[in-house]
Amino acid sequence: MKKMDYNQSSLKLHRRIHSKTGAEELMTLTKTENLTEIWEQYKANHDNYDARNILIEHYLPIVRHHAERIWAKLPGEIELDDLISAGTFGLIDAINAFDLNRGVKFETFCVTRVRGAMLDELRAMDWVPRMVRSKASKLNEAYKVLEGQFGRRPSEDELAHFLGMPLDEVRQTITDSYRVNLTSLDKKWNDQTSENDVTEMEVIPDKRSENPTERMERAEIIRVCTRGLSKSERLIIILYYFEELTMKEIGATLDLSESRVSQMHSAIVDRIKKMNYNRRFEI
Repeated sequence: MKKMDYNQSSLKLHRRIHSKTGAEELMTLTKTENLTEIWEQYKANHDNYDARNILIEHYLPIVRHHAERIWAKLPGEIELDDLISAGTFGLIDAINAFDLNRGVKFETFCVTRVRGAMLDELRAMDWVPRMVRSKASKLNEAYKVLEGQFGRRPSEDELAHFLGMPLDEVRQTITDSYRVNLTSLDKKWNDQTSENDVTEMEVIPDKRSENPTERMERAEIIRVCTRGLSKSERLIIILYYFEELTMKEIGATLDLSESRVSQMHSAIVDRIKKMNYNRRFEI
């Protein structure tokens, strides 16, 4: 059947279903006419789109049922409507290929084609080849087994020996497995549905920018620790404890010897301890 014919017929079906008279007509046909007679009408004349549309409408719950079962195991970026749409094409193929004389229930016959159409659609949407996913899955299992045995992450040589694969192939599989774990930045961050859905892109931390809270806490700690110190003494504390410079590097910055910086540091620490001790009693 040509796709154009299917689209035109589907449009007619859509109009009939969503109109009061069309819905009543379909319900009347399903109740009063024997489903076997509708099958016989369609098999006698495949251009009888009315009969075919009644069959599609009657068996659509089967499509939805299997679509929901498959969709429940898939990541959030896959739409249920896409699976139902693909499964509907499989249902139409099953209706066209069904033989009334075989004595098989259509509900049993169509399941393979409906699910097959959905799985074909998922494979078409998946940009990672099936072979790559299969190897990546075996690699992950090997990692788990060897980590349990060794108590550490296994080396590439150990993975190659365990999998019985050449070292070059293991390295290529490791590289390919990174592609399997890629995710879309437009994917929803959680499964909750709302008008303002949060995407993965919106919750990725920007490691290049400083956390405002940490910056404020850092400034407060520096202010407390360097209270009552001279400018050079404050620099020594800040450069040593917050910038993590060595005594030698601080000496080069302040034009002092390393030993002099060390002496000043010890004296500053003693003063800070005494100041904090006295503050406790003042409080």
